[in-house]
Amino acid sequence: DVQLVESGGGSVQAGGSLKLSCTTRGHTTGGACMGWFRQAPGKEREGVAAITTGDGSTYYADSVKGRFTISQDNANNTLYLQMNSLKPGDTAMYYCAAGSWVAGSLYERDYNYWGQGTQVTVS
Repeated sequence: DVQLVESGGGSVQAGGSLKLSCTTRGHTTGGACMGWFRQAPGKEREGVAAITTGDGSTYYADSVKGRFTISQDNANNTLYLQMNSLKPGDTAMYYCAAGSWVAGSLYERDYNYWGQGTQVTVS
């Protein structure tokens, strides 16, 4: 059984920073890519950032480029999302995802495993 457990969400003022973490428990059956998604109230879930676990290549949605950084700690099975210069528009539930065979995918259909989410609120 695979579990993705997110942490690090919270409330912050505009311009502030947060760092999200996602710890993987169990073995994901394949997939070369992990990612972060978010869903704001009344909106569809959207891809924010992705990382190819093999070579560490990173991919970002245009809305977060230059502000967010995705990274991984393979030794501790942990995925991170450093979020800087936060805006009210970044307010959403943030989800960790794993198991995509599509490198750099920001589409939820490509991911097989999901965490429960962590709330980020920017005021």
